[in-house]
Amino acid sequence: MSLIGLPTRAPRVLESRVVLISGAHGGLGSAAAEACAAAGATTVLLGRKLPKLNRVYDAVAKLGPEPLLYPLDLEGASPDDYAELADRLYSELGRLDGVLHCAADFRGLTPLEHTDPAAFARAIHVNLTAPWWLSQACLPLLKRSDDPALVFALDDLSRVGQPYWGGYGVAQHGLAGLVAMLGAELATSPVRVSALQPGPMRTSLRARAYADDDEQQSCPPAGYAQACVTLLSSAGAEHRGKVWEVRQ
Repeated sequence: MSLIGLPTRAPRVLESRVVLISGAHGGLGSAAAEACAAAGATTVLLGRKLPKLNRVYDAVAKLGPEPLLYPLDLEGASPDDYAELADRLYSELGRLDGVLHCAADFRGLTPLEHTDPAAFARAIHVNLTAPWWLSQACLPLLKRSDDPALVFALDDLSRVGQPYWGGYGVAQHGLAGLVAMLGAELATSPVRVSALQPGPMRTSLRARAYADDDEQQSCPPAGYAQACVTLLSSAGAEHRGKVWEVRQ
């Protein structure tokens, strides 16, 4: 995989597809949105910070079909909010071919014993419950597609299972279980469930855990954007029901 010029050189393997990306203004989310647009997809950019979403919108619009913005805070959104999202996607676009979960919440390393209960609950909700609620609301629309994909970004479980990763680490293990369970349940359906486990990425999330991180030990999010495109495209069938570990 090339780290330079990736979005502009990506083949248009997502031509005419509609892809929803959560956490679209984050490191991986924004890079994946650009790569998906360059590959021909109409992207729906979901995130909680509208100014940042607008900047991603401008970048994505230069590379492919005009994207759509959907400001939504996963921490406060209810199942009804996700149902409304799915209804609006159907009424405005008439289809949904892929969902890419890139949203994540991590506030820093803390011993579980001293973790604020509200912070622990927030981490479990944003990193596990909310992605499932969003997926559940979108499943009926995904099943209308000829080749739908449901993709989760997953952290390295051996890393976040270490001390002090708190609710985020617990949620990531739960997310891995969700991918395995949902993948098995949908094995005979059109919907392909898979996960992407990237290597060390140069993001704000990683910076909160590794204040003295050496940049040579991590890769820009753009280095993993093409893997997101692959999983959302027909080529992702090879990874159905699996966690794809990608290293740069």
